[in-house]
Amino acid sequence: MILSIESSCDDSAISITEISTCKLLFHKKISQELEHSVYGGVVPELAARLHAEALPRILAECEPYFKDLKAVAVTSTPGLAVTLVEGVTMAKAIAVALDIPIIGVNHLVGHIYSLFIEKETHFPMTVLLVSGGHTQVMEVKSLTDIKTVAKSMDDSFGESFDKVAKMMGLGYPGGPLIQELAKDGDRKKHNFTIPLSQSPLIAFSYSGLKNAVRLAIEKAESKDDYKDIAASFEHIATAHLTQKLKKYFKTVKPKTFAIVGGASANIYLRTQIEELLKPHCANLLLSELKYCSDNAAMIGRVAVEMYKKEMFNSVEELDISPKSQI
Repeated sequence: MILSIESSCDDSAISITEISTCKLLFHKKISQELEHSVYGGVVPELAARLHAEALPRILAECEPYFKDLKAVAVTSTPGLAVTLVEGVTMAKAIAVALDIPIIGVNHLVGHIYSLFIEKETHFPMTVLLVSGGHTQVMEVKSLTDIKTVAKSMDDSFGESFDKVAKMMGLGYPGGPLIQELAKDGDRKKHNFTIPLSQSPLIAFSYSGLKNAVRLAIEKAESKDDYKDIAASFEHIATAHLTQKLKKYFKTVKPKTFAIVGGASANIYLRTQIEELLKPHCANLLLSELKYCSDNAAMIGRVAVEMYKKEMFNSVEELDISPKSQI
């Protein structure tokens, strides 16, 4: 069994995964959404303090599994430095105390493997990762062969939802709140410009759209207008993704396509991607909704593959890195 720890942002999570079957034996996550909602976003120092309280509580429930652990895995990159340290420090203590190997896991690879929790892997595939910190397209051939072909030049898809929700005074996280508000809105009411629509670049940008939405919010006569703004924003934010993917598909034909990351739970995004893939007869893979956001189960699923390949780190050398190399 492998014990895995996730603390890259504002979710404290620990899982136990069986190596031979990939079966998830234990998984618990404590969210910090309520504590951060009053600030309209994640406060790193607060997140670290809450991890220091929550992770030991979850770990105490895992004690019956300690005697059967073969390794401990932990998210070491990317993420908030002060929160990554909490998980890595705990993982190192466990590795030393139980005399087992330690595995540092890339959080972004974890999102890819969220597709395969308690399942066999299937590669190659094209992956769209959309989260609060990342928007990128990757060609994934295997655990060790992952190539990023497009990414955001500024704000991420999920981050833009959080910031728009904050401007509207809705709270945090913004994704579900904007999605709910947009359900009753007119997607064509505000003719926001699709970012980089005239650019040949296969890249993403949300800072300009975010500013256009801010101006619309300032001009709104009442909060009743917010549902149309939210719907129009969600439509254009998604159209930006599909437009760039359509351009990319002219040179790289998709056969298996996946959407992962916390923002992949957005229903409108899922339906638009499904429509985009129809002419290509491509297979669409989606994580279960409960595994879209940050979780330790996905870290454990990666760790199983890394354990089999003996991709271990030394306790002394394993360090955190806020930015990913992928």
